Amino acid sequence: MNKKLLNLYGLKFNPFAADVPDSALWATPAIESFCWRIDQQIGEGGFALVTGDPGCGKSAALRILSERLSHVRDLSVGRLTRPQANLADFYRELGHLFGVPLSPHNRWNSSKSLREKWLTHIDTAVYRPVLLIDEAQEMNTAVFSELRLLSSADLDSRSILTLVLAGDQRLVSRLEEADLLPIASRVRSRLRLEALTPKQLLEGLTHLLKAAGNPKLLTPTLASTLCEHGAGNLRLLMNLANDLLLAATRQEREQLDEKLFFELFTPEPKSKKS
Repeated sequence: MNKKLLNLYGLKFNPFAADVPDSALWATPAIESFCWRIDQQIGEGGFALVTGDPGCGKSAALRILSERLSHVRDLSVGRLTRPQANLADFYRELGHLFGVPLSPHNRWNSSKSLREKWLTHIDTAVYRPVLLIDEAQEMNTAVFSELRLLSSADLDSRSILTLVLAGDQRLVSRLEEADLLPIASRVRSRLRLEALTPKQLLEGLTHLLKAAGNPKLLTPTLASTLCEHGAGNLRLLMNLANDLLLAATRQEREQLDEKLFFELFTPEPKSKKS
């Protein structure tokens, strides 16, 4: 974010950008409840699932959860960045995340090293290590199966890892396939994110503006108008607001108002043909 924008509006960060600090993200009551359930689950491990349509806040929910878990002493939390990877690259990333030197082409030894690392962690910290996987609908079936086998011990009577999968409807459909039913049956906590009401969107918008340091950046009328046009989708709302912020910065307006909204988003009338 450029300094001109920050200085002009007295902002600590752009409240409408994707890289809002994790600690400033808005958590709905449903997300708060899910985070509490995972906090209880990390002592026992197992799978958890976050689903919803694109733009509804799945990635934000994982970021909020990750930020909350970062305050748990001695808890090891990893974020998988390449869910679409093959088995060899999957092991490479796991080794990097959990600080275990692995040989991706020796899966037996790699899985043995990982499990020993996790079991040692459990013995010292009590909690199961956590692996967060966004866009999990992109994962290969073989990787899903490997995760299931890696995360259990003692003839499947003991979980040694807490896995949180996030994805859209395609993930839900995939978990209904025969090959992935063993994972679906192990999901202990679920968070289904749905379209938000204009009132909920306004609550989230107000939270972000306050966290960014300028709760009066938008006029109340404009904030309500944006939430009415947000179609219940947080990403769409933020994109609309960001377009307005950039336009206001260019014009050096002191505040974003409804007049700017109509200037920017009202289509120009079509000229009449002679």
